[in-house]
Amino acid sequence: MVVRFLLGFLSVLVVCVLCNPGPLEDVVVDRNYIPKVCPREVKMGDQVRYHYNGTFKDGKQFDSSYERGTAFSGVVGVGRLISGMDRGIQGMCINEKRKITVPPHLAYGSLGAGKAIPPDATLVFDVVLLDIWNKDDQVQTTTVYKPKDCKRTVQKSDFIRYHYNGTLLDGTPFDSSHSKLHTYDTYVGDGWLIKGMDEGLIGMCVGERRNIIIPPFLAYGEKGYGTEIPPQASLMFDVLLVDLHNTKDDVTIENQVIPDLCKRKSVTGDYIRYHYNGTLLDGTFFDSSYSRNNTYNTYIGMGYVIPGMDKALQGVCIGEKRRIIMPPHMAYGESGAGESIPGSAVLVFDIHVIDFHNPTDVVEIVSSFKPKECNETTRANDLIKYHYNCSMLDGTHLFSSNDYENPQVVVLGANKVIDGLDAGLQGMCVGERRVVIVPPHLGHGEKGARGVPGSAVLRFEVELVDFEEGVPDGYLFVWLTDLPENLFEEMDLNKDGEVPLEEFTTFIKGLVAEGKGRLKPGQDADHIIEDMFGNQDRNKDGRIVPEELKLKSAEDAERARHEEL
Repeated sequence: MVVRFLLGFLSVLVVCVLCNPGPLEDVVVDRNYIPKVCPREVKMGDQVRYHYNGTFKDGKQFDSSYERGTAFSGVVGVGRLISGMDRGIQGMCINEKRKITVPPHLAYGSLGAGKAIPPDATLVFDVVLLDIWNKDDQVQTTTVYKPKDCKRTVQKSDFIRYHYNGTLLDGTPFDSSHSKLHTYDTYVGDGWLIKGMDEGLIGMCVGERRNIIIPPFLAYGEKGYGTEIPPQASLMFDVLLVDLHNTKDDVTIENQVIPDLCKRKSVTGDYIRYHYNGTLLDGTFFDSSYSRNNTYNTYIGMGYVIPGMDKALQGVCIGEKRRIIMPPHMAYGESGAGESIPGSAVLVFDIHVIDFHNPTDVVEIVSSFKPKECNETTRANDLIKYHYNCSMLDGTHLFSSNDYENPQVVVLGANKVIDGLDAGLQGMCVGERRVVIVPPHLGHGEKGARGVPGSAVLRFEVELVDFEEGVPDGYLFVWLTDLPENLFEEMDLNKDGEVPLEEFTTFIKGLVAEGKGRLKPGQDADHIIEDMFGNQDRNKDGRIVPEELKLKSAEDAERARHEEL
């Protein structure tokens, strides 16, 4: 649709009687294209930038900004344009197209303009408006989207990372961080940016989207920039703030969930196991221990992890959850890490502490129930029967004797269970219940075991069902009464001067039955007696004679004397 109107007023000439009086022509404007959205129209005193083709009424071209490759720039209403153009472009919108017909007296009149424009020429301009600004303009910001949770906004001296699309006011693109596949990273308010961008970014939140319009004198001014930004160009940026921090920032802790029971907090030198999800400040995921189904395990306070994590893991409780926000100078700095963590990125870790221990830790034993009468307690070499439930400190169930028909049976001190549990089962009364906390160096160590992660602290709930008193290391049998004056004669049941295996077996079993002696528990009695007999049958002829019989205590004493010599 073409809209035609007359600008100004009809001038009336007062002429002499020899002349034919009549009105002078005014500028004629045909509005060939009007944008649907027009936030601003040209007014007197505005600086404008536009492209045009200039022709005479017969269509012959006399000038074109397109052919020169540079849009025309000037101020409206201060005499820098021909009067007809001053009038004809008033009220225009950005990207509006007009055909402006200028009569001679509002153009170059009876004098013309050099060889290009003859006297009394009517000029026709096909104009598209590219830019409007005024010396009183300021940076214009429009918030397109703002997150509900905004705990911090951009301030001067902050370092920020943002994405942007940059266009001229007519929509012509000149640059984009998205096309480069990385953010623009810079300090704010320290002269690293054009003045208008320095102003327009102040007060933004991470995740906020903002439209920023910058007049030329707060951008690249009269010189423009390269071939993409012409002189006197207003710039429009669509900005997404990805990240911000200040070089003075420290690690911050949020969203702490602390267990009701916290016996101790982590300190330098502890070895810790924790799960984490890692994201950038805008929520972009970069890593997770959960996806690998393995905790991250490390010493803290000793430089094994990035400084921010080293600091943030100090003072945590087992089972604690916390969010850690870490500035880049306490993380991976300007270089970043791999493809997932860009340079100068603020990192966010949501962690869950599974357990921690110190290499100097000992077994922790807490008795939850102890019978009132407790005359005898377990010790090394005893055969014990016990029930147990084993879990990790975060409550993850591992094993239980309840999964089997009978209690667990083991000889203490015989390397049949992990060292920490062996220690935790000693000194117990029958019927006593305990909680035994075993650090990994007294458990399954750094490698773990089937079903047990490496470096895991284990929690055992144990109940002693029964136990048999054992014998000292290296012994198969101990006397519970005084020895007979003539042991061989007691042992030689048929008094024939020799003791075969059958007679030896009958004698030992008789002592056990009468409570005069005790065999090593946990093994077959006949097998133990055979071993005892073999030790005494020194010439291996199947019988023991008086010269061969010698008690272990006597052998040990004799061996000690030889070692002293």
